Amino acid sequence: MVVLAASVISKSGKALVSRQYMEMSRIRIEGLLAAFPKLVGIGKQHTYIETENVRYVYQPMEGLYLLLITNKGSNILEDLDTLRLLSKIIPEFAPELDEDAVSEVAFDLVFAFDEVISLGHKENITIAQVRQNCEMESHEEKLHKMIIQSKINETKVRMQLSGVRHDTLMAAGGVRGGRERAGIYVAV
Repeated sequence: MVVLAASVISKSGKALVSRQYMEMSRIRIEGLLAAFPKLVGIGKQHTYIETENVRYVYQPMEGLYLLLITNKGSNILEDLDTLRLLSKIIPEFAPELDEDAVSEVAFDLVFAFDEVISLGHKENITIAQVRQNCEMESHEEKLHKMIIQSKINETKVRMQLSGVRHDTLMAAGGVRGGRERAGIYVAV
C-alpha cells in the first residue's frame, strides 16, 4: 500500500490539513483535492473513488472529509484500516469537527498522521501510542525554552537597571542643571 497523501478537507474541497508522503508538486495535490468533491456522489454507499491515476479513500466526518489519496495498486483493505485509524485520531486532537477547530490543531494532526503513516506505509500503532508519542517532551526543546526564558529575564533586568540609571541621571541633572547629549541627559 502506498498512501500518497492524507488530508482533512471541507465539503467544498478546501484543504484544512494535508500531508504528502510521496514527492508530488503542490499544483498536483491541490488539483487532486479540488477534484474530489466533484467526484463524490450524494447518497453513495462506497467509501472510495477510483480515477485513472489514483484512488480516493474517504470518510465523511460531520462537515468535513477525511481523505486518503493512494495509488491504484494499493491494497484497499489496508487503506480502509488506515482510514479507520486516522478517523479515530482526529477527534482526539480536535473534539469539535469543524474547520476552525481542525485548523487550530493542524500541526498536531500532521504529527499524528506521521505516527500512523511512514513513507506511505501504515505503521503498526495504536491510538494510545500515537497520543503518547505526540505528547512526549524533547530534552532539546526544554533546553531551548530555558535558554529563551533566560534571555528574556536577562533583558528585563537590563531594562530595569537602565531605567534606574536613567532616573538617577535625570534626578541628578535636575538638581545641578545639565544638558542633553545625543538623547541622554548628562549632569554637568
